[in-house]
Amino acid sequence: MGEKYNICLDVGGTKVLGAIFNEEREIVYRLKKKSKSEGAEAQNVEKVIVSVVEEMMKEADIKKSQVNAIASCAPGVIDQDKGIVLFTPNLPWRNYDLAGSMKEKFGVPFFVGNDVNLGVLGEYKFGAAKGYKNVVGFFVGTGMGGGLILNGKLFTGNEFKGAEYGHMILDPEGPLCNCGQRGCLEAFSSKQGMSAYIRQQVSRGRKSLMADAVTEGVFRSKQLKKALEAGDDVAIEAVDRACHYLAIATGNMINAISPDLVLYGGGIIEAEGERFLQKILAEVDRYCMPQIRNTVDIKIAALGDDSVIYGDLAMIEEQMKKK
Repeated sequence: MGEKYNICLDVGGTKVLGAIFNEEREIVYRLKKKSKSEGAEAQNVEKVIVSVVEEMMKEADIKKSQVNAIASCAPGVIDQDKGIVLFTPNLPWRNYDLAGSMKEKFGVPFFVGNDVNLGVLGEYKFGAAKGYKNVVGFFVGTGMGGGLILNGKLFTGNEFKGAEYGHMILDPEGPLCNCGQRGCLEAFSSKQGMSAYIRQQVSRGRKSLMADAVTEGVFRSKQLKKALEAGDDVAIEAVDRACHYLAIATGNMINAISPDLVLYGGGIIEAEGERFLQKILAEVDRYCMPQIRNTVDIKIAALGDDSVIYGDLAMIEEQMKKK
């Protein structure tokens, strides 16, 4: 028969990251391409996914017959059982049967799930959340994603719409969020939220090394890192504000769930995790009951950019057992 491989994809608004795992769960090949999602049709993003899979198979010298399954994430609401992307904010997919289309193309099982759910699942199976039973995950990136493990299982709520606590409202008079509401955690603590704050301060005439980085939208994590290291006041304030609201949200989730672990992941945490963690830890005790707080660990994700890729692998292993 020969060795079988799993192909795992992280599909975002700007990039498609691919990895091939061998039977020992080792990554034997990886590739990253821009997803060209702006103004694109659903099929165009799919073309990028197909090209990533085909290029990886070619470069790693793997035939279709050696592929066990393919899995992908997407941001947004996804029917994980059917592989249909119901809605995604940063990609041109609505009620899109991604799994059906990809199965037809490659002739192997194809699975798809929400990006942050899979990121938390990856950390639970292979990373920082291994050995914990109840996990609250905050993934801080362009937006703010949530993922929950309850009693050792990924919790996705009714029709896979659960764990959207990036949109818990912390101030109903606060800044406008992309979801249409005001004062969500995402509006304060995501890259979008921090960028909006920096833009506001610059428009008032304050100087910041981040001024150019936020004129076209959101900054890159590396740009924030540089500004913080240079002692940029506006960047420091944006981070302090983000961490303040993350601490409040964390306290709320600790009181609501009583998890044994709260986990922070995503691009911002990968770049500035220790700084964020220390600021959150300095405040979080104010916002939760001490008797609940004292049984909760708070950590940074261990797998970095690969959390979702490993979550794909976990999803493949779980789904193939059902077959």
